[in-house]
Amino acid sequence: MAGTFVIGDIHGAFKALQQLIERINLQENDQLIFLGDYVDGWSQSAEVIDFLMALEKQRSCIFLKGNHDAWCEAWLAGETPEHVWLMHGGISTVESYRRLTDRQKATHLAFFRRMQSWYIDDQNRLFIHAGFASMHGPARERYGSNFLWDRTLWETARTLDPRLKKTSLLYPQRLLLYKEIFIGHSPTINYDVFEPMHCANVWNIDTGAGFYGPLSALNVDTCRIFQSDVVRTLYPGEKGRNP
Repeated sequence: MAGTFVIGDIHGAFKALQQLIERINLQENDQLIFLGDYVDGWSQSAEVIDFLMALEKQRSCIFLKGNHDAWCEAWLAGETPEHVWLMHGGISTVESYRRLTDRQKATHLAFFRRMQSWYIDDQNRLFIHAGFASMHGPARERYGSNFLWDRTLWETARTLDPRLKKTSLLYPQRLLLYKEIFIGHSPTINYDVFEPMHCANVWNIDTGAGFYGPLSALNVDTCRIFQSDVVRTLYPGEKGRNP
């Protein structure tokens, strides 16, 4: 039976991504859903994108766009890089692209441009980088930037009283829209947790690979967790996104 694996924020950690894919031991019909933030942090952002584009040709993949990917896309399109981007991992991404030709950069830009904002599978499970604010779901979201930046969805799930029944008028309407919701963007290491976190019906798969955590994947059917080594051990001498 084919499996579906959702993968958290990578942040330029090509070695961790390779290691994680090997540990999943993918079968022929397995599907991969990536939650975004492929770049910014460790020194191999361009290599990550090369790898993902090659992987896309071999098996079913869905690529969601993260806030760091939006920054990188704008830069590749010729916009002046934002200072806040450069200070949050963008410098390492720019350095990783120095070896690429203009044609290769254009291919990467096309890849960023075709990334999805969210994805809903046939079991009504939502996959999105950060979150959404609309009580009617992302399709009715007023501000598309919420897909990249929203943390209120995760805060709502994280602080929800587990004793509260879904039939209660107090239960958050956003969480009732989907069977499950899978996000990245808010590192679990902020709560001293180094594995994907499950609160209400929300799974947070960002385990801080860009900082001092591992890169993680989750089988969405079995809830089995797969992880790389702690990423900073794979890049000795580098700081990643550490201050």
